[in-house]
Amino acid sequence: MMGAVEALSSNILSEPGGVRHGFFTRQGGVSGGVYGSLNCGPGSADDAGHVRENRARVMGAMGFPADGSSRLNTLAQVHSAEVVTLRRALPVGRHPKADALVTDVPDLVVGVLAADCVPVLFADTAGKAVAAAHAGWKGALGGIIAATVAAMGELGAPAERIVACVGPCIQQQSYEVGGELREQFIHADPRNRAYFRDSARAGHFMFDLSEYVTHRVTAAGVAGVERLESDTYASEQEFFSYRRATHRGESDYGRQVSAIALLTS
Repeated sequence: MMGAVEALSSNILSEPGGVRHGFFTRQGGVSGGVYGSLNCGPGSADDAGHVRENRARVMGAMGFPADGSSRLNTLAQVHSAEVVTLRRALPVGRHPKADALVTDVPDLVVGVLAADCVPVLFADTAGKAVAAAHAGWKGALGGIIAATVAAMGELGAPAERIVACVGPCIQQQSYEVGGELREQFIHADPRNRAYFRDSARAGHFMFDLSEYVTHRVTAAGVAGVERLESDTYASEQEFFSYRRATHRGESDYGRQVSAIALLTS
């Protein structure tokens, strides 16, 4: 917990030093209603001023100027394998269409938004680069993890020096999918059957997206990976959830942010 703002932290990302990160919950913001309270998603229909204040609070919780919310760099996420390498802060209001941000610039905060999808934060143990990736099922299957690790390598951070943490997301017990989605994964690799178990509903399956993304991180050749198993769907007080909002027929939903930055040495 960071003041009124709450965030989960990763042991593996805390070990290298020179890195600051947080998997932020929905607590500690100013938004109300379905966005209560730390909604950091500019793409939501929430009051824009509330979103700016929430993002500023995240910056403050990470130890950066609380009035520098434009330095919380995030994307217009499109479930792709596209990665953006940042060398300077994005202009205010600009959110490129991609699903990962990579940087080697100290004090430049990169983050991803999620409300059931998987946030993954990466750090080079030598302090050369950090990254944040958003992995829904489509992006995970399409290669966003490998693309992120490759982009870090282009900045001088090889995979064997990278550690990563797979953050809070919808967990298997809450994530029922249809047979067509399962078949896409099996077609890509028959071993992907291991990430599905039968649902109580005929023709449906419970998908372990978190474990699948963890597998993809490991397969990218990183030095180590940690997994946080908090369930965004089940933990309503802690997290926003797109699927929970959809099941309730709510008009919109908030987005929590996961962010990371190199520190000036």
